Amino acid sequence: MFKKYGLLVWLTFLLAGGFIFTSVAGYLTSKNTLQQSLAEQTLPITGDNVYSEIQKDILRPVFASSLMAHDTFVRDWMLNGEEDQELITKYLKEVKIKNNAVTSFLVSNQTLHYYHADGLLKTIKEGEPRDVWFYRVKNLKADYETNVDVDLANHDAVTIFVNYRIKDYQGQFLGVTGIGLTLDTLRQLIDSYQKRFARRIMFADASGKIMLAGSGHSLKAQRLQEVPGLNTVTPAILANKKSQSLHLEYAGEKGTVLLNSRFLPELGWHLLVEQELDTELRPVQNMLLVNIAISAGITLTIAIIMLFMVRRYQQRLERSASTDALTGLLNRQAFDFVFKAAILDAERSRQPMCAVLLDIDFFKKVNDKHGHLVGDHVLKEIAAIARRSLRESDVLCRWGGEEFLILLKNCTLEKATSIAENLRGTIEGNDFSRTTDLLKTRMNVTVSMGVAQCKENESEDSVFERADQALYQAKENGRNSVYFAE
Repeated sequence: MFKKYGLLVWLTFLLAGGFIFTSVAGYLTSKNTLQQSLAEQTLPITGDNVYSEIQKDILRPVFASSLMAHDTFVRDWMLNGEEDQELITKYLKEVKIKNNAVTSFLVSNQTLHYYHADGLLKTIKEGEPRDVWFYRVKNLKADYETNVDVDLANHDAVTIFVNYRIKDYQGQFLGVTGIGLTLDTLRQLIDSYQKRFARRIMFADASGKIMLAGSGHSLKAQRLQEVPGLNTVTPAILANKKSQSLHLEYAGEKGTVLLNSRFLPELGWHLLVEQELDTELRPVQNMLLVNIAISAGITLTIAIIMLFMVRRYQQRLERSASTDALTGLLNRQAFDFVFKAAILDAERSRQPMCAVLLDIDFFKKVNDKHGHLVGDHVLKEIAAIARRSLRESDVLCRWGGEEFLILLKNCTLEKATSIAENLRGTIEGNDFSRTTDLLKTRMNVTVSMGVAQCKENESEDSVFERADQALYQAKENGRNSVYFAE
């Protein structure tokens, strides 16, 4: 089978291999381009956008805190001895509502009173762990700081505070004011960022503690060092103290994870934007599968078409090699194989077999008088008559020119002579003009035949030579007759 269709198999393999190579090469190129684009453009841009959004959301309370610190009402109220506490309480409440904050506060350096939207909360004490932040801000060189701490006035909820220094008209320190946002508020912002940018976002402090992550985050670890895969790049993340982007990647549980990290000096946190590479590659992988499926379909279709064409071509070659093109009978080369097989079969079954050599009488005159088209018609008509007159087991071939050879299996010489005589009479009585439009008048054709029975262990040439001698006798004795070799 492989020898017969070897070329087709190799062409199919080459075609399939070419399609697969092209598809895989395109996939790898797309993968590398996508990975490079994610690492160098998409994730940094997402990080910049998130950073800008966070800065905007943090700058809003910073701006509000700055207005509070520079408000003449606040400074005058503090400089006048903080007499009417209801005024500052009402003021802080309005600020809280207007800025949608969870808390608004003011701490006086003179009285060390801690005011918030519901009134006086406590008195600051030096050395108190919860009050360390005030003395840190008091000695702060900058105008404000952003700090993450628990809110005493809000059941110790973790809150992002904007602590802004208040100065009098001569620049002397009066106290600290500002507003606070809970981490839940920031978490909602992160959820909106994740939904908008389709990336995983989280924040970690300088020690690697995960401070904040989106609500859909599946991390169970509390620190970056405890996250499988992420712990391998944690030292590089924590070492980055600049606001510039840092591109990293690590092997996560579901494949390669691309990570963009940057430090947020406003919070003292590290912003991490992650993207699983397989998620982004899924459309490309699906396209690869579609391309392979299409390629397989095209290859299979081409292979089937080629197989059909090759089989038709081989069948045509086989027919042309073994069949006479004019009459559709076996040719002389093919008959040799059939005869050898028939001889062996006859010897094995011990059944008689005869050969009949048929020659058309005066066939050259037919061609000369009526033309070669009529001559070809006569040959085809005699072949058709012979097919109808013989048994299915008998073999008929065109021996050459106007000669035909008939092999009669399981047939004695007497019976073979009778069959040949019947065939001769049928041909003689046939009106060849009725089977063609080329002849206008009746035309009859006769044939001469020689019959020979195959002897045991007789060669092919010997049988045909005796049949040819019998045919010669038929021609010498007036033609249109059947003679047999003794």
